[in-house]
Amino acid sequence: MIAKPDNNADAGPELLIEKWVYGGAGLGRLEGRVALAPFVLPGERVRIAVEREKPSLIEARAVEWLEQAPERTEPACRYFTRCGGCHYQHAAYEFQAAQKAEIVREMLRRIGKIEPLAEIPVLTGEPLGYRNRSQFHLRGARIGYLAAGSHELVPVEECPISAPAINQALAVLRKAIKDRRWPRFVEQIELFTNGRETLVNVLETAGGRRVARGFFSWLGERIPGAELGAIEYPAGGSRFRVSHESFFQVNRFLVDTLIEEATRGAEGGTALDLYAGVGLFTLPLARRFKKVTAVESSASAVHDLQYNAAQQGVEVDAQRMQAEQYLGALQQTPGFAVADPPRSGLGKNVVKHLLRLKPPRLVLVSCDPATLARDLSGLLGGGYRLASLTVLDLFPQTYHIESVARLELA
Repeated sequence: MIAKPDNNADAGPELLIEKWVYGGAGLGRLEGRVALAPFVLPGERVRIAVEREKPSLIEARAVEWLEQAPERTEPACRYFTRCGGCHYQHAAYEFQAAQKAEIVREMLRRIGKIEPLAEIPVLTGEPLGYRNRSQFHLRGARIGYLAAGSHELVPVEECPISAPAINQALAVLRKAIKDRRWPRFVEQIELFTNGRETLVNVLETAGGRRVARGFFSWLGERIPGAELGAIEYPAGGSRFRVSHESFFQVNRFLVDTLIEEATRGAEGGTALDLYAGVGLFTLPLARRFKKVTAVESSASAVHDLQYNAAQQGVEVDAQRMQAEQYLGALQQTPGFAVADPPRSGLGKNVVKHLLRLKPPRLVLVSCDPATLARDLSGLLGGGYRLASLTVLDLFPQTYHIESVARLELA
């Protein structure tokens, strides 16, 4: 357990943790100021060491637990609190999931000035072994993750939230980096798996040096699929080619659930998929609508999307451009629209265009509750009503939250 006293604990003030806030910290109040500390639970009373102070905010760390919450549990990972990847492994998983719904609820009220629906369902999967894509940093012959808010490397032998194939490939890499043939200038590497093959992507090198193609062939003798450049990923009754530069959802247990939640009940004449990626929503929509337009700015993803549509025998109008650019020229209102923007959200201009077009049914998939609240505020103020809001816990053990909002014209 992480709840161990510190030798200097007597010197620190006490703090009662009121709640979790988005970002992974617990919030309490000290002398009229908000105090944030990681790895604590609501209801716990801790003694803290102050690390940074601002006029209205204290950033601290807990050094002694005076009262522990009943939801506290033993972390599954021996690197927890040192590695910067996970934030909630000290909490029972059911508690984590329920708290994420409350965090979304609070963000809607505080940022969007929106009174949320009475019920926000949370859809969950397996809390461990879920990641199909993981990124590792390298320092010489060491490989691991970076400590939170730091460039310090935490070497790891395994990652409990990553898929078995990722951990198998990591074991190979730990041996390979000691081989004289390993390029010492590689600084960051990514593993992406469909369970059978594991794609290896070099994300960062010292001085921007390029890795020879033979390196991937060499790894391919040890890691099935390392040298492919793209793998096929089954999801939602389709198979998706995903190239090394293309985005794909990371939770291998909840991909099908996400597709179903984002496209449920959608059918008719025309559909629009904004930020379409490799076609995760586009392909199922193409089986239910007469015409589907997919808008995506990444060249790699558009090529994958076109390939995937052809392989699945469906017709898709794939447009490689920014969503704002496409919507700005669009005059005909689609019968259904789904948008899965990056963490920055839709933004004012995309919201403005959607309000001009007013598709009667609109689904917003969000990976950030703050930008979700901002975007929903604009859409609800422009004539939509929130029909449903669901949290999908695509990122167990972390503070990250995926939400699916279904909107209809009021």
